[in-house]
Amino acid sequence: MELTWYGHSAFRVDAGDAHILIDPFLSGNPSWNNGWEEPAEGVTHVLLTHGHDDHIGDAVDILKNTGAMLVANFEICMFLVGKGVDQNRINPGNHGGTVDCGGFTTTFVNALHSSSSAGEGGANTYLGNPAGLVLHFPGDKTLYHMGDTDIFGDMALIQELHQPDIGLVPVGDRFTMGGAVAALACRRYFKFETALPCHFGTFPIIDQTAQKFIEGMEGSGVNVPALKVGETISL
Repeated sequence: MELTWYGHSAFRVDAGDAHILIDPFLSGNPSWNNGWEEPAEGVTHVLLTHGHDDHIGDAVDILKNTGAMLVANFEICMFLVGKGVDQNRINPGNHGGTVDCGGFTTTFVNALHSSSSAGEGGANTYLGNPAGLVLHFPGDKTLYHMGDTDIFGDMALIQELHQPDIGLVPVGDRFTMGGAVAALACRRYFKFETALPCHFGTFPIIDQTAQKFIEGMEGSGVNVPALKVGETISL
């Protein structure tokens, strides 16, 4: 399995025949800002944790141009169908549900956040509840993208049910848990082999580095790579 981080919460996962973009906020992402075309090359699936613009990102353009499968909650799927995404290429789910994506499965789990799309005049379109996503790959690592969230006690159930090997962990504070709390969540509730911090450094009002998380994970035995934007890691 290979993971590439494009800044914020945007990741590409390449595992076997599956080439997955999660929360592809790319062309408007100040950390990346190199367009969506390169990250989306050969992509087979687009997964969305929730409906905020900095997570849906370039999903519509990517889906229209690649024919990739959309995996998201029902509200997001139908919202993007309304923007021209092929209804025959959506794979909706919701909390507690697992969907077969062909080559891997995705389970929708809780996240403590909100989910909507900003419109004109301050209006917001409701886009269902936010989620974390657990990806199971036969014969490979299990990956948990937490989405945007705070710490919560039922993370213990996610560990019990899914035993994820890799955690993609928001650490930027203000809109998610900060680095120290994120480290507490990882140490108390999970047995990750690898934890990759994300959702930091993108905007001035969130933490600019993952240092608090890295310091909080010291001595845990968990691998915490300090990826640069656009860097790929093999796991």
